[in-house]
Amino acid sequence: MPKPDANTYPPYFNTYIKLVVEEDIMEALTNQRKYAGTFFHSIPKEKYDYKYADGKWSIKELLQHIIDTERVFNYRALAFSRRDDHILPSFDEKDYTANAHGSARKWDDLVDEFIAVRRSTELLFNSFSQEQLNFPGKASDYEMSANAMGFTIAGHLAHHIKIIRERYL
Repeated sequence: MPKPDANTYPPYFNTYIKLVVEEDIMEALTNQRKYAGTFFHSIPKEKYDYKYADGKWSIKELLQHIIDTERVFNYRALAFSRRDDHILPSFDEKDYTANAHGSARKWDDLVDEFIAVRRSTELLFNSFSQEQLNFPGKASDYEMSANAMGFTIAGHLAHHIKIIRERYL
């Protein structure tokens, strides 16, 4: 499925979607899993708990945030694809991160979990028909298609890898 048309998602999500270089959601998700696994394993051990400023997350906490957000966005895409007419709740990423205790986790476990969640994302999106990918749904105060949610998932990861490269390493 090609990149979503801008009228299928709120403007805020363009921050993420524009970072996805691939035009096909399955190609983007698969390429990222391969790249991100290698990238995360290349981060030096002494950087896992590093915070580039007071009040910012460590790389461990950031990876936990990426995992949690991907799970939430996967559920939204699933609900949209199944024509769930409920408005899905928002989530507060700061509360999720504070309550996940990612800093206490083992790095290799976090990386393995990311890879497992991403593989699950790939299987989920591969199961959607073209029609299902185009179904819109509502979450919080916005409406978007399942396809746009998929590109948001990929863009969210690209956004945070960029931040890790620029501010943490």
